[in-house]
Amino acid sequence: MRVASATVRALNRLTARWAGAVDGGTVFSAAGVWPLLAFLADGATGPARAELTEALGLPADQAAGAARELLAAMDDMAGLDTAVGLWTDRTLELRQEWRAGLPAGSHGVLSGDPSADQEALDAWAVERTGGLVERMPVTLTEDARMVLAGALALRTDWARPFDEQVLRPKTGPWQGRYLTSLHRRGVRPDRIGVASTPGGHVTALKVAGDNGFDVHLVLGEDAMTPGQVLAAGVGVAERTLTVTGGGRLPYGHVGPGLYVERQPTVSPEPTTLDVTTVAFEVRTEHDLLARHRLFGLTTAQDTRYGHFPGVSADPLAIGAAGQSTVAQFTAQGFRAASVTALMPVAGSGPPQFRHESTVLRAVLDRPFAFLAVDRETRLVLVAGWVTEPTLHPVVYLNGSR
Repeated sequence: MRVASATVRALNRLTARWAGAVDGGTVFSAAGVWPLLAFLADGATGPARAELTEALGLPADQAAGAARELLAAMDDMAGLDTAVGLWTDRTLELRQEWRAGLPAGSHGVLSGDPSADQEALDAWAVERTGGLVERMPVTLTEDARMVLAGALALRTDWARPFDEQVLRPKTGPWQGRYLTSLHRRGVRPDRIGVASTPGGHVTALKVAGDNGFDVHLVLGEDAMTPGQVLAAGVGVAERTLTVTGGGRLPYGHVGPGLYVERQPTVSPEPTTLDVTTVAFEVRTEHDLLARHRLFGLTTAQDTRYGHFPGVSADPLAIGAAGQSTVAQFTAQGFRAASVTALMPVAGSGPPQFRHESTVLRAVLDRPFAFLAVDRETRLVLVAGWVTEPTLHPVVYLNGSR
């Protein structure tokens, strides 16, 4: 099943807006929170409904249908597992029409023991993410009436793994540190390019997975903010930002971390792409209410009123909202998982060089953005900013610093 282009655009816009609030190393998934906001909007009224509509980028009366279509499409994507869970207090009576709009089998009942219920919710998060996320991102309180949660787990392997090496940057924030470097050389110069944005130039590298997902690594100019680079990455993924491909770049320093050079070779070779980047793991806990305007949850927090009469006749307000997300980029592939919850209350001998070849040499040795994208729909599923790459374990175990 395909996702409607309007839904993809709306969700990617939320990714870009969230990116604008990024400060420091992080990972987040707008795809994890968007369906939950859509289900809430379907049952909301008044200002809360209007704010959720603005955050979603779709009319509230279309939101639940779009969320169901999105979840079904994501469920059909090889390498992506999704789930929605709903738990309610025993005394809370839901509107049948609203509950029927959620995925089948998603509804459970809270026992009334916050400790036992928290343990059960945490176990759900672990199970639905293959252990990458260890707990539900909200803590149950005695006045909690309901928990609406979503989980996604993404995995893809590289068709051609990287080689692990050691990288010690000579400049920049990672200067002097021994990092786990990932290196690969191939004949696909089209996998990299340079784009111009109002904030500066970016170099965008696409690392293709083996099951329909691509991970875009985006390096901006030194003065660019993480939000500017991530927003550019969304434009690259959507193909709304013009990118000059590697095969059309001139010789020289053509973009951040990117050089087009002539190098001696043993035999004639086509233009090659030589990439050096770093392994990383990023884990982040987000308090979504700290950015309530971004998610349309400003009015919905006001406990003096009920904002979701379409969910239940009982008055409900949002007491907590959070997301736990993790991403891992290694020599073999990429793994990411997110749980969102809304809670109302190698060498040989010297070669003989007789030829020259054009080489695009890319080095990502300072903070950069990453975006995991479904290749067919261009839907951004996970995005983030790398500030702490993986240290090289052997070098550090041997005592080098």
